[in-house]
Amino acid sequence: GAAAPQRPQPARAPKIYTGTGDAGFSSTFTGERRPKDDRIFEALGTTDELNSAIGLASEFSSEKGHTFVEQLHKVQCMLQDVGSNIATPLSSAREAHLKRTSFSEKPVLELEQWIDKYSEQLPPLKAFILPSGGKSSTALHFSRAVCRRAERCVVPLVQAGEADPNVAKYLNRLSDYLFVLARYAAMKEGKEEKIYIKSEP
Repeated sequence: GAAAPQRPQPARAPKIYTGTGDAGFSSTFTGERRPKDDRIFEALGTTDELNSAIGLASEFSSEKGHTFVEQLHKVQCMLQDVGSNIATPLSSAREAHLKRTSFSEKPVLELEQWIDKYSEQLPPLKAFILPSGGKSSTALHFSRAVCRRAERCVVPLVQAGEADPNVAKYLNRLSDYLFVLARYAAMKEGKEEKIYIKSEP
């Protein structure tokens, strides 16, 4: 009889683990090996944590039908670009690296437009707001807190000339955006924001 047709071999998926970081070192985009506790990896890890926090906030918000989840998806993509810039220390980057990982001011300006749009629809702040106002809102507040930490990690890199100043600027505006969005989500869902009340002495 005729030989059975050869089944195409499935493409091998790349392994998740490589073992190259077991000795406590990792590589930047420029191929430089640095210890894992280097501030570049601290900033990268915190940016990744921020992206995960925003992903969670986006899922909660999506369940409530919020249309701003499209913006959050765009932010998550921008955070990948933030990571690329951080992982390309300017001191060891070649021209080709810089072209691929440069970070412009355009996304900063876009965040400012979004902030203005939501701010106009919110009641004025009369007291200090605690993270609250439903799951979407609280998850956005949590993202804002992680964002502040990411910014604190990135600022020393910018000051040392290792990362683009627009990256720090983006994270700074992003925390403002997440704060305004948290309030907007609570308002849209008709959830009450808890306010700080000073305890009696």
